[in-house]
Amino acid sequence: MSRGQDYLNTTLKSDKDLQKVTVGERNPHHAPIILHEYNPRWPALFEREAARIRSVLGETGLQVEHVGSTSVPGLCAKPIIDIVLVVHDAADEMTYLPDLEQAGYTLRIREPEWFEHRMFKGPDTDIHLHVFSKGVHEVERMLMFRDWLRADASDRDLYASVKRQLSQR
Repeated sequence: MSRGQDYLNTTLKSDKDLQKVTVGERNPHHAPIILHEYNPRWPALFEREAARIRSVLGETGLQVEHVGSTSVPGLCAKPIIDIVLVVHDAADEMTYLPDLEQAGYTLRIREPEWFEHRMFKGPDTDIHLHVFSKGVHEVERMLMFRDWLRADASDRDLYASVKRQLSQR
């Protein structure tokens, strides 16, 4: 088991554990999970946000990628655009946090034990911006999974079926 998997499996077990990594007040989600059919506008929403991120961070933003279900054509999803931002050192928040906050992003999650992960909420759409350090394998895992689902219709359909089943629980 990787360090990241071990952290997720053993650390985030209770509301108290979740509060430790949450910045600000926790807002538990009690509503049903509603999946939407793929929306061809999602890539354009990503591109708009990627341009916003690049414009405020410049060379600090080493990589900006659309990940998650909204990045896979034909896949149902919660209508939240997941974005991965790679910086030199995610723990060095002063190199990116003030600029992202000025652009309207709000830091919501700080997980130093899980690859120094940070998660921001977007300024005006449902955006989750995940920040990782350069060289973190979790980024590569996310991109490989996205690319696999984009390329393999059978696995994409199977994944969609499982998502729909789980959303009904």
